[in-house]
Amino acid sequence: MIVWDPNHPYNDLPLLPPAQEVETRLVLKQCIAARAALAELKQAAELIPNQSVLINALPRLEAQASSEIENIVTTTDRLFQYQYGDERADPATREALRYGSALMEGFRALKETPLNTRTAEQVCTRIKGVRMQVRRLPGTALINDQTREVIYTPPIGEDVLRDKLANWERYLHDQTRDIDPLVRMAIGHYQFEAIHPFTDGNGRTGRVLNSLFLIQEGLLTLPILYLSRYIIKNKSDYYSLLLAVTRKRAWEPWVLFMLRGIEDTARWTTAKISAIRQLSAFTVQHVRQAAAKIYSRELVDLIFDLPYCRIQNVIDKGIAARQAASRHLKQLAAIGVLQERTFGREKLFIHAKLMQLLTHDDNTVTPY
Repeated sequence: MIVWDPNHPYNDLPLLPPAQEVETRLVLKQCIAARAALAELKQAAELIPNQSVLINALPRLEAQASSEIENIVTTTDRLFQYQYGDERADPATREALRYGSALMEGFRALKETPLNTRTAEQVCTRIKGVRMQVRRLPGTALINDQTREVIYTPPIGEDVLRDKLANWERYLHDQTRDIDPLVRMAIGHYQFEAIHPFTDGNGRTGRVLNSLFLIQEGLLTLPILYLSRYIIKNKSDYYSLLLAVTRKRAWEPWVLFMLRGIEDTARWTTAKISAIRQLSAFTVQHVRQAAAKIYSRELVDLIFDLPYCRIQNVIDKGIAARQAASRHLKQLAAIGVLQERTFGREKLFIHAKLMQLLTHDDNTVTPY
């Protein structure tokens, strides 16, 4: 029997698949609920007329929440304000923006290459802003911030880490006929965090890989499952259940936690998409009635794609030249669709109703 000691590198981390049965009756029952919620979310995302609003908005919410789990605190407003990587953004905001970029780059890369160790290195590199590779040196340990006690020491040795990552890859890809993909995602996420292949950024990298895996398996078509929101709400359970797998191979509670998170998050996101669709319909109707001369579907789509909109954005979309673009945005502000604010030398036009939807659980949509 393997004896685990938090103070010593866990080079004996068991390989996958787990030795015990993981698809228990409770797990399979929860799988059905999670799969149904994901199917509903997938359909809702496919039916929304302007999918780019989801691609632009929900990954940024995920970036903000995933970074907060690692105590990198920014706000959704800052992420949209500085979505072009403005150098005036604070370090936490820049790091969260890199997370969003890593998620989208990984999403695009899936079309050419399935998830593997190289994907993880690329994702972590993008998140951290410096080249990240599998650890070669010892010294990495997870420590309790309050007590300074060592909670877990991951395996060491590049060859050991790469062997365990190769096993992790095989489990994700080779078990398609035997284990439900949602169960594989939960087990694979634990294993990746336990391998802890990088000196930093492992948690955020692992959460990006979760989203990419769901897309790879055809359960979603867009990276819009905002799972970090659920983890933040249940942060202590997340870490204690991870540790319970390490200590006593307690797989069932961990897998159930992740499956419930998928169901909860999918249902939350589906409701959010419904509210965004309703707001879009209200906005189209209001602009047509109150500012018919400037109305175009492209203009309305733009302020949903970019709830912090600049005059240059209107120009870049080919909607209008500079003077007309300025008039269009000011007219939208005059009829209550946007709010005009000055940041430094530039003006931003903020879609306040959309930002309210994106930053609060309440999905109530009121007409303009």
